[in-house]
Parts: sequence; C-alpha cells; structure tokens
Amino acid sequence: MDESAGLGRSTPPLGDPSGVLERITRRLVGRHRQSFSRETVQRYVAECADLLAGGARLRRHLPALVERFADQRLSALARGLGLCPKPVPEVLFVCTENSGRSQLAAALMRERAGDSVLVMTAGSAPAAEIAPVVRRLLAEQGLDPGEEFPKPLTSEAVTAADVVVTLGCGDACSVLPGRRYLDWDLPELGGLDIESARAVRDALAARVDNLARELAEATAPRA
Repeated sequence: MDESAGLGRSTPPLGDPSGVLERITRRLVGRHRQSFSRETVQRYVAECADLLAGGARLRRHLPALVERFADQRLSALARGLGLCPKPVPEVLFVCTENSGRSQLAAALMRERAGDSVLVMTAGSAPAAEIAPVVRRLLAEQGLDPGEEFPKPLTSEAVTAADVVVTLGCGDACSVLPGRRYLDWDLPELGGLDIESARAVRDALAARVDNLARELAEATAPRA
C-alpha cells in the first residue's frame, strides 16, 4: 500500500481537533472499509492523535502524521489478523527513541530489499524527530528516511512482523510465537563523533545485508 497517498497535506493544525480528526477518519474509513468498521477507525485515529501529541516539534505536521500513523496501524492490524494479503515478509526495527539506529537500519533495509520486504519502525520512548546525524549518515550513502518519523511501539506492529529487530530497547517488545527476534547490540548514535557514528552505520549495513539475503533465500521459489 502507498502510505504516502492521500495524507491530507493541506489539513490544518489540530486547533480544531474534532473537525480535523473527523476528516482524517472519513478518509481512512474509505481506505479500510473492507477490514474495519467506522467505529474502529475512529478509535484508532483518536488514539494516534493522543500518542503523537506530545512531540512538540511535530505539531506543524501533526494532522498528516496522525493520519499516516493510524493508516499504518490499521494496515498492520489487518495483515496481522489475516484480513488482507501479506505478500512479503515484514521486518520491525525497534530502538528506544525511534530516531537513530532503528531509522538508520530501516532506510538501509529499504534500499537493499526494495519491495521484497515491508519495513516498519517504532520506539519504546519515541523522540520528537529523526536525529540529524541519521540524516547525515544516510545522505552520505545517497539515502534518506523518506516520510518516516518517530512513533511509539504498538501491538499491531509486532503482530504483523515476521522479524523483530531490537536495538538497545531492552524487553520493550512483546514476545509472540511465530516471530523471529534479533537483538543487535550496537552503540547509541547520540554523543558519538562522526567517525564512530559511521562505524555503527557500517556495522548495521552488514547486518541488514545478511538479514535481507536470508529473507530473500527463504522466500525464493524452489525449483
């Protein structure tokens, strides 16, 4: 699904939250009508608005982020419940703030795997924005985080994932059967000099390459 479509860029700030959330709900009801009732969509939109409201730096773009987050959660829930097709493996990268290592790993995986893997990110205590060092490290590789933003870890993301990769967030992720869990113990980017941060990026890239290759081999049709 193209999560950038119909995100309501002209939606005004949440100065009138009831009106803005109602417009978001109407759009998402149309998008998810085959899986969920209006009441379910409305509940998710309201909850996502509450979860993201604390990020003061996000307020200018808050309506679009609420819509995107609710759309992602509803889509993940539908896939996790088997209400819609799940054509490719899903990998969830989780760190504490969802602004550093998890975003870096996600961008690297998207570049390596393309459309053959669905990539998600989350944080146990999300920051307000993606760390500038991550943008710099990705720019050096000709990459960027796209429309990603720090978001809280939710049960829907874990339920939909086939592989959950944790990066320094402890036991924040619930352990569900049928999922593969990996813990990549790499230093936090905050406070590192740029050369040390590049070393973390390169170590992440090597692990991402291995995981992407394993997923490709696991899903390749057998002769």
